[in-house]
Amino acid sequence: MIKTLHKWGLKSDYMYTAGLASIGLAFASWAASNRYEAQGLERADRWGIFVGEWAPTFFAMGVALRMEEIRDRATEDVSRARDEMRERAPRSAAMR
Repeated sequence: MIKTLHKWGLKSDYMYTAGLASIGLAFASWAASNRYEAQGLERADRWGIFVGEWAPTFFAMGVALRMEEIRDRATEDVSRARDEMRERAPRSAAMR
C-alpha cells in the first residue's frame, strides 16, 4: 500500500502535515462539541479522542513514506554510480 501511495506522488511531508492538522482538529472538535452540544463533557471527550486517534496513523504513514523516499534515493545513487563507473572504465582493445 505504501509503495502505491508513493508511486501516486504522496509525500511523507503531506502525512506529517495531516498528523499535525488532526491534532488541531481534535482540539477544535472537542471544543465545538463541548460548547454547542447539550450532551456534556463526555460526548466532547469522545469526539476529541476519535479525531485525535488519526494523528498516529498519519505520522506512521509519514515514516513509511519517508523510508520509501530514502530507498528510492539510494537506488538512484547506486544506479548513477554504476553508470559513472561504466563511463570511466577503460575499454579493452577488443571493444574498440
